[in-house]
Amino acid sequence: MKNLIISGYEPGAIGRITVFHAKYYNRLVGFGLFFEAKVASEMAEFLRRFNPDQDGFWVAKLEGNIIGSIIADGVHINSDGIHLRWFIVELKYHGQGVGTQLLQRAIDFCKKLDIKRVYLWTFAGLDAARHLYERVGFRLCQEQEEETWGVSVKEQMFELENL
Repeated sequence: MKNLIISGYEPGAIGRITVFHAKYYNRLVGFGLFFEAKVASEMAEFLRRFNPDQDGFWVAKLEGNIIGSIIADGVHINSDGIHLRWFIVELKYHGQGVGTQLLQRAIDFCKKLDIKRVYLWTFAGLDAARHLYERVGFRLCQEQEEETWGVSVKEQMFELENL
């Protein structure tokens, strides 16, 4: 996508990314207040402990507006690897390569750190996202029915090993 800029944290990012998640997942599966609060609070907690030697935070911007994000959370880097989180692209930009560029930025970061395992959690039914994950080498390794979010969903964990 022409004029797309991938950059690091900027003021307002937590709010914008939270809005994307809240609206998308409310429309998709009915998540509400609990989910939105959890996204915002966990992202804020991540940024309070942010360590550039093991964590990454990227936003995709178009004409100065944040339209997507991905975060590499290395809090358990030595035991579990890097956890990719809050990967989302504003709905009207789906299918235009924004997600591919964000995911590749995160994977490149992990390769530079010589990480052996990268993983992410998502929900069943997000077929375009699953296709993207599998295209870059992630494989589905776990599924479980959960009601953590107040609505029953099938959570899926994908992992990428030996980068």
